[in-house]
Amino acid sequence: MTSTDFSTLPLSPEFLANIASLDYQTMTPIQAQSLPAILDGRDLLAQAKTGSGKTAAFAIGLLHKLDARVYTTQALVLCPTRELADQVSREIRRLARTIPNTKILTLCGGKPLAPQLTSLEHSPHIVVGTPGRILKHLDKGSLTLAHLTTLVLDEADRMLDMGFHDDIMRIMQFMPAQRQNLLFSATYPEAINEISQAMLNDPLEVRVEALHDNKKIRQVFYEIEKGERTRTLIKLLQHYRPESSVVFCNRKYQCRELAEELWQQGFHALALHGDLEQKDRDQVLVQFANKSSSILIATDVAARGLDIKDLQAVINFELAHDPEIHIHRIGRTGRADKEGLALSLFMPSEAPKVTAIEACQQSPVRIDKTSTLKAREHFRLTPPMVTLSINGGRKDKVRAGDILGALTANKKIPGKQIGKIDIFDTIAFVAIERPLGKQALKILSEGKIKGRKFRVRKLR
Repeated sequence: MTSTDFSTLPLSPEFLANIASLDYQTMTPIQAQSLPAILDGRDLLAQAKTGSGKTAAFAIGLLHKLDARVYTTQALVLCPTRELADQVSREIRRLARTIPNTKILTLCGGKPLAPQLTSLEHSPHIVVGTPGRILKHLDKGSLTLAHLTTLVLDEADRMLDMGFHDDIMRIMQFMPAQRQNLLFSATYPEAINEISQAMLNDPLEVRVEALHDNKKIRQVFYEIEKGERTRTLIKLLQHYRPESSVVFCNRKYQCRELAEELWQQGFHALALHGDLEQKDRDQVLVQFANKSSSILIATDVAARGLDIKDLQAVINFELAHDPEIHIHRIGRTGRADKEGLALSLFMPSEAPKVTAIEACQQSPVRIDKTSTLKAREHFRLTPPMVTLSINGGRKDKVRAGDILGALTANKKIPGKQIGKIDIFDTIAFVAIERPLGKQALKILSEGKIKGRKFRVRKLR
């Protein structure tokens, strides 16, 4: 039986103490099965979904062999989206706290090139980024991978779906042939076999189930006729009344059109898709995560790697093309010992997809008639919070405590009615309980934050 105690791994006492301080109590299945091989220097091909603990698995591995005294880029982690890259960077930084002077740099598109070029003047030890931007720096010569010892592909299947195959193959040409390769993928399409053969050398193959328990997810399918999708979706929202839900579409234009349709019907819905500018993506994610929006409409590509807590429902406006992607979608709800809700719409012509899902999850699905849905006339899902946008961020030395202090200084707004505060380079967002939104806007607009005036507006 594989041990799940971190102390059984050949890690330094300081590293183990830091792992314990981060509340890593025992290894998850992916960590227990892969870490001994990773620490031994073997290549890895692992099937692991979001929430499985895979980030810590490869982060511990690459930090264990890192020589922080040598200022060369020793590890590269490729991710499909900026959101996942940011998430991975944060996790590596937390695990690297006991390793002095470790430099970790995130390189993604949608961000200005100049600050990245400045950061690259002194080589980072670890680079996390998206393939397009990494390749741009390699072509410019601003990033050098001549001393690379570890390459990680995270969410490899999604990178291939997004058309990054050629970029990944080109990136590998800039690094030494002798290196450790770690490939993580939620699904195993044929393209994964192709890239793993080109990249991996005698890899250990690990496949683990996701941590979420599908038995905690109440899953219901509804058969619809042509032209009934949007109307049925509104009925689902009115019948089940989820406080937060992600609605999956298969195409970008459907996300945009559906979000507009729901707005016109009085629902606070935001769309997340690949055509959004990065600042708009950040704003959408902030509003949904801080409970200022009830409904996030997204494609699989856009939603990949997002860590959304307390998600009450997943709604498949359209069924996924692959049953494994369907399982991955619904696994976003019903986490942390909470019950989840997964609702799916399908037309008679899509019955084979339903059959494939049943085979994949090895259990029949429940199919209900739309006539069982009780639509509530004039019912609207009103988010409990509103978001204020502040025209100042990290570069202005604005901290969360400064915003909190400005809002609570006159004691008209209790701290407990202030929600999540998100700080970016040039902008900050703060969530306020909806009834206090106008009052908070007045306080910040007329007052000062850290002794300075900033432009503040309420997001719709």
